[in-house]
Amino acid sequence: MRFFLRRTAFYLFTAWAAITINFFLPRFLKGDPVSAYIAKNQGLISPDAAAALRTLFGLDKNQSLLEQYISYWKLLLSGDLGRSFSKGLAPVTDVIASALPWTIGLVGIATIISFVIGTTLGAYAGWRRGSKADALIPITTFFSTVPYFWLGLIAIAFFATTLGWFPASHAYDKGASPELTWDFIGQVINHGTLPALTIVVSSLGGWVLGMRNMMVTVMDEDYVTVAQAKGLPPRKVLINYAARNAVLPQLSSFALSLGFIVGGTLVMELVFSYPGVGKLLLDATNAKDYPLMQGLFLIITLTILVANILADVAYAILDPRTRQSEA
Repeated sequence: MRFFLRRTAFYLFTAWAAITINFFLPRFLKGDPVSAYIAKNQGLISPDAAAALRTLFGLDKNQSLLEQYISYWKLLLSGDLGRSFSKGLAPVTDVIASALPWTIGLVGIATIISFVIGTTLGAYAGWRRGSKADALIPITTFFSTVPYFWLGLIAIAFFATTLGWFPASHAYDKGASPELTWDFIGQVINHGTLPALTIVVSSLGGWVLGMRNMMVTVMDEDYVTVAQAKGLPPRKVLINYAARNAVLPQLSSFALSLGFIVGGTLVMELVFSYPGVGKLLLDATNAKDYPLMQGLFLIITLTILVANILADVAYAILDPRTRQSEA
């Protein structure tokens, strides 16, 4: 219990710090979001409308910084992240919600597949070290060293242009509208296969190498030697003793990967013209849409915190020594 209480306090403090930084972020930038919006729409906004916009975005000059901070927390707790200037003053929550499922669906599934395949192959390569299984390391590492945009372009040239197996861009066919039908789901899978495949191939090497190295280290531990001396089946020794302990450091990396899923893979979304959060963040930055940038930063930060909390819980369950050392 003390372990979980300490972790909870740490993450609550981290979340408060992230939200506070998110509050001060637009105030540290030159000018403010409302001034940028007025400059973009010169002559179309009256002084009264500008004052109303500043009040709406918590930038009222008649309020002190502390009052603005309290107002920001009130809006945040009510689920209001402000209005997006580049999206016609649409609520930031709606704008992010429209892009979030595409990123989570594609990058999330690809990351999980990459982790499962890479960890499994790494465990096998470590268990059979010195055999032909070691050939997996240079092969997967080679693809990890290839720049992602180059790998994506090669995939498009070969699988989309030459063979015509998959579409080269977008999340679904042009002219189609998102709906819950088998035809539309098939379009999404067809368009998402190529970018998902490139994500898996490019990230596989890290998982394989990390798990393989940990397996080599764990195989020299006394508890593995004792398990083998007892005559336990090799598969049971591999799964219950060696792999279970070797996978622990992988969980921390996996948690960070899950957290960054929400941030999207910007290069992938640009190469494949995919409508995800990464592309949305780039568009918001180019348009100087501070409220949307602020909302995306907050969502990404909190998601990474949640992913780390889940990793800590899983780590504590799998390795009781963690709970004892923290206590």
